[in-house]
Amino acid sequence: MSATDPAVPRTYRVRTFGCQMNVHDSERLSGLLEESGYLPAADGAVADVVVFNTCAVRENADNRLYGNLGQLYPVKRAHPGMQIAVGGCLAQKDRGEIVRKAPWVDVVFGTHNVGSLPTLLERARIADEAQVEIRESLETFPSTLPTRRESAYAAWVAISVGCNNTCTFCIVPSLRGREQDRRPGDVLAEIEALVAEGAIEVTLLGQNVNSYGVGFGDRGAFAKLLRACGEIDGLERVRFTSPHPRDFTDDVVEAMATTQNVMPHLHMPLQSGSDAVLRAMRRSYRKARYLGIVEKVRAALPEAAISTDVIVGFPGETEEDFAETMDVVRRARFSGAFTFQYSTRPGTPAADMPGQVPPDVVADRYGRLVALVDEIAWDENKRFVGRELELLVTEGDGRKDDRTRRLSGRAPDNRLVHFTPGAPVRPGDVVTVRVTHAAPHHLVADGEPLGVRPTRAGDAWERRNAAPGSTSGVPLGMPRVPVG
Repeated sequence: MSATDPAVPRTYRVRTFGCQMNVHDSERLSGLLEESGYLPAADGAVADVVVFNTCAVRENADNRLYGNLGQLYPVKRAHPGMQIAVGGCLAQKDRGEIVRKAPWVDVVFGTHNVGSLPTLLERARIADEAQVEIRESLETFPSTLPTRRESAYAAWVAISVGCNNTCTFCIVPSLRGREQDRRPGDVLAEIEALVAEGAIEVTLLGQNVNSYGVGFGDRGAFAKLLRACGEIDGLERVRFTSPHPRDFTDDVVEAMATTQNVMPHLHMPLQSGSDAVLRAMRRSYRKARYLGIVEKVRAALPEAAISTDVIVGFPGETEEDFAETMDVVRRARFSGAFTFQYSTRPGTPAADMPGQVPPDVVADRYGRLVALVDEIAWDENKRFVGRELELLVTEGDGRKDDRTRRLSGRAPDNRLVHFTPGAPVRPGDVVTVRVTHAAPHHLVADGEPLGVRPTRAGDAWERRNAAPGSTSGVPLGMPRVPVG
């Protein structure tokens, strides 16, 4: 195989755990490896280099990483020359511990030195020993690195990295560092380049997007950036994640409402509806403030879908505190929520707090919360039955002329809709459908689309899939873990 034959290009595979920031970093890692001569490994083939880009937000992140590393150990023994690298937040946190627990790992690198991966792999191969390099501050802003985008039609665009908040349950600030903002001109130039390549949707990305601009002295910079995105020809959809309720200002609501290509969807983490728990979390806003933002967004954008993150069982949470969370869920009527049972993260203040909630109590509250979230989301989705929606096609194999296969798309408010194309449709194209069924987590549009609009994005998807070794676009989705 290529690992032992210098004349054959080495292959790679990147496995990503965690939030959108990790996904975006993985695109950079893939770009760096391809610039260094590596090729993506074919499906089912053993890669010469396997990179794990890790998350450290939840406890099972550790178990998942070490479980995967354990499964790769016999594979590596059977394939001389194979290399394994671990990067991301868990690598930044555990450092040399990873090599101690899994001595067959070749490279460990942190969140601040993503650009070092090709050099570290080569160094490990020549020295025949593990290379661990963890920088304490950002080496190169990730967006300046080469990129292999997962999608031909939609893209992540980082506007900042790091976080200045001190939430007691979160270890991210200590791993990603203080917030660093990109200049607006650099962000807009990247978006314009992406649109020129065929993308019609971008998601502005940061740990706390609406504090953007503090680093260069302009607290209104995020609203201005949204408005500037509205001036980019060919950019049809703009999204952002995740905002912090503390920094959510009226000018952002106005920019969302008046900028045509900013989508009517807001993902705003709640975490808890109890003022006492929010105080213990150091979330620096209260229940009334959160609900006030929801009211303003709904007043300005009546059709907006609002989704959130909620943590159940934070230390000290009482049944009364949990009831406050359930009250916010009922009043906000979220279109969806990522719900989490609190897990202790070493190195966070919450890990040492008294009043750790018994697991059985946490599980019971979690079950009740999920049931309520699903009930409300289903009720909200039922309102769309019989309505027409315009979808950006995001999933499915558009290369086959199969009119009965089920494809998926995202409505402007980010609702997932499954439909039957009735004619060849490519990811990146836009279709208009009539909704026939509703479920808690998706909508269904049976029957042929009312209209199909081929787009430059669909052309870009087709070009990518015509290239040898290429892979189809991956749809944008909501975060798996809270990022703000």
